[in-house]
Amino acid sequence: MTPPDDFDPPVGVSIELTPGLRRVVAPNPSPMTYRGTNTYLLGTRELAVIDPGPESAAHLEAILAALGPGQSISHIVVTHTHLDHSPLARPLAARTGAPVLAYGGPEAGRSAVMQALAAGGLAGGGEGIDRAFTPDRTVADGETIEGDGWALEVIHTPGHLGNHIALAWEDICFTADHVMGWASSLVSPPDGDLTDFMAACARLRARNWRAFHPGHGAPVNAPAARLDWLIEHRQGREAAILEALEDGACTARGLAERIYTETPAALLPAAERNVFAHLVDLYGKTRVSPIGDLAAGATFERLK
Repeated sequence: MTPPDDFDPPVGVSIELTPGLRRVVAPNPSPMTYRGTNTYLLGTRELAVIDPGPESAAHLEAILAALGPGQSISHIVVTHTHLDHSPLARPLAARTGAPVLAYGGPEAGRSAVMQALAAGGLAGGGEGIDRAFTPDRTVADGETIEGDGWALEVIHTPGHLGNHIALAWEDICFTADHVMGWASSLVSPPDGDLTDFMAACARLRARNWRAFHPGHGAPVNAPAARLDWLIEHRQGREAAILEALEDGACTARGLAERIYTETPAALLPAAERNVFAHLVDLYGKTRVSPIGDLAAGATFERLK
């Protein structure tokens, strides 16, 4: 389910998506961030900025330039602490006086199995973690962030990152990197946990949504269908891994090379991380077992 590559908005320009909601795309395109990070401005007078984005003087000025007469920023909400989402929060707070809200610091929400892997020396991959990030106020699952004419319900959606949250604005959801239309979310242990990711997908699927506004790419206007595809996609990867292990025990790297046959070599490490995430999930389900300790380089065998 690869969408057409027609999302190409102007960078640094405020675009109205629906009354009371605008988007400004940051100047950080890459294979991991697509056209760049989506920063959202919610409200008409005192605004919430959702995901201020990467450290970028140009993007900081673009956000401030989007303010119209009589408008100010009252809240800065960070969905998770990857380097393409959170670093600009502190400079924006310094310019506006608005507090920074988030689920927590870089390791908040990390599952017990991922804590153990991190303690064993496994480092994260992917977009990179904003290790310096500290919110002014932490928010909890189910909490409502209230502003001037708007309210956001916090939904803890770990999986892509332990501290990842989605934000419900009535029947619209800001899904950040958990659900996107242009690609499936990266789940890279120890920062990402596939067991948590799938549970969060099921939780979002249980509600009726009109649209998703993701951290990268265009709005998702068929949220239920997209979630169904993401769940089926992961289930398909799981089935492929189990089938490959029928031929004998193998490492995550070896499985990635067998399964991701059309993936460019530069992206194979990310694919390997995804496979390892599946192996950890399957280990938790007692479907596979490492030969020795659970580790990224371990050889895994299928359990009958």
